[in-house]
Amino acid sequence: MKYISTRGHAGRRPFCDILLEGLAPDGGLYLPEHYPQIDDAALTRLRQVWHEQGYAELAFQLLSLYIDDIPAADLRALCAKTYTAEVFGSRSIVPLRPLEAGLWLQALSNGPTLAFKDLAMQLLGHLFEYELARRGEQLNILGATSGDTGSAAEYALRGKTGVRVFMTSPDGRMSAFQQAQMFSLQDANIHNLAIDGVFDDCQDIVKAVSRDQTFKCRHRIGTINSINWARLLAQVVYYFAGYLQASASNAQQVSFTVPSGNFGNVCAGHVARMMGLPIARLVVATNENDVLDEFFRTGVYRVRSSADTRATSSPSMDISKASNFERFVFDLLGRDGARIETLFGQTLASQGRIDLSGDPRFAEAATRYGFASGRSTHADRLATIRDNHQRHRVTLDPHTADGVKVAREHLAQRALERQMQMEPERLAQDRPAAPMIVLETALPIKFAATIIEALGQAPERPAQFAGIENLPRRVQRLPADAQQVKAYIERHCAADAGAGAKPQQAPGASSAERDDCHAHMGSDG
Repeated sequence: MKYISTRGHAGRRPFCDILLEGLAPDGGLYLPEHYPQIDDAALTRLRQVWHEQGYAELAFQLLSLYIDDIPAADLRALCAKTYTAEVFGSRSIVPLRPLEAGLWLQALSNGPTLAFKDLAMQLLGHLFEYELARRGEQLNILGATSGDTGSAAEYALRGKTGVRVFMTSPDGRMSAFQQAQMFSLQDANIHNLAIDGVFDDCQDIVKAVSRDQTFKCRHRIGTINSINWARLLAQVVYYFAGYLQASASNAQQVSFTVPSGNFGNVCAGHVARMMGLPIARLVVATNENDVLDEFFRTGVYRVRSSADTRATSSPSMDISKASNFERFVFDLLGRDGARIETLFGQTLASQGRIDLSGDPRFAEAATRYGFASGRSTHADRLATIRDNHQRHRVTLDPHTADGVKVAREHLAQRALERQMQMEPERLAQDRPAAPMIVLETALPIKFAATIIEALGQAPERPAQFAGIENLPRRVQRLPADAQQVKAYIERHCAADAGAGAKPQQAPGASSAERDDCHAHMGSDG
């Protein structure tokens, strides 16, 4: 399996190179040359794997379709080491539970940082350590977080050999619990950078550093954001696990509603659907920062400025530049790299918007690729949290509440459409719509203030996080300036080198090869 850039760069790369590189040299995102297909026989085998061997083996079977430059025995061992009941709280790892008729909740937040990001980050931590040891190299991870990516990445990489983490976050825009999870870490290889701005400013900094090929190569910059294909690939697995739990046979379809800001989580669902997983609909749920909902309704993708990006009670989705969206548009437009370069590399940069409303293929977002969307507000969030607590004794975090609200609307709309289209005698015999699975994003303790506002009481707090807000903090505040972030990285790399932590280079690499950054590793945003 080789990987190509969404913007048409001629290079074809193996998995382990793009694991460490992130963004392609032309600024595009990596995707596989093709999506391996899961036919009925293969899905039956995966169903048996799930029931008899569990999540870790399911992950190995799916990842091995995309990763052929890690020996199978090693990849299986990495999956087994990652997905354990001790780390994720149960053998099923991502258990499914019913909320109400036709609506299910997939628990993805039982990992070390109580958010769905752990499912990919824990694996990436092991993959990074494995591959860096195999190459005899070191890596400086530069990331951007709106709340959950940062803690998941830092907990996965703290203490790991050969890796430093420099994590940018929007100063004051995360919940108190999210800040405490990150900033209380005292590990020497973890650096938290609170940026004066919004998440999009942090992400822009990561991309700016990625475009500086000289700096990127000199300091071995990589990242762990969902722009990195390896992280998105790991997320594909739980779509299969959710489907296999919700369906009784391969003939049955299932839909997913996904709270989304940066489009990474739902893009993994798109990949699963492209592989042949019987997904009827992928419903994108946004908050008031509704860039994605606007696109799926109108065909216009219009990014917002930092000033126009609203601070909401589902802060991890306060994003107005959905970086992974480029991957879907690449598929939507027939994998035309030159056109993606024009749209995302030029038009979006100069005009702040992309308009596909007049392109005949825009309609295929719904008809061929199964996408739908909806929007949720603060009032919706509170009402949904109250309703589920009262009726189901389930407390939802604000982002998951956005998903449940939009999922219910979608199910109601589909039911109405069927009623209008069917004759009464046929309606009585109509089969129920495909089950709808809402992907949980985090446990409610991470957003206690909103839960208290909705319910008048604090959510349950896991014992290991008692008093975390009161721990000493280690964080550096910086302006939204890529040059200052680069200077910070440079100082700390130099300080570590002076203390005897000598960076290593790839065995046998010439100086000319080392000057070509993307020949070894790089970054993403």
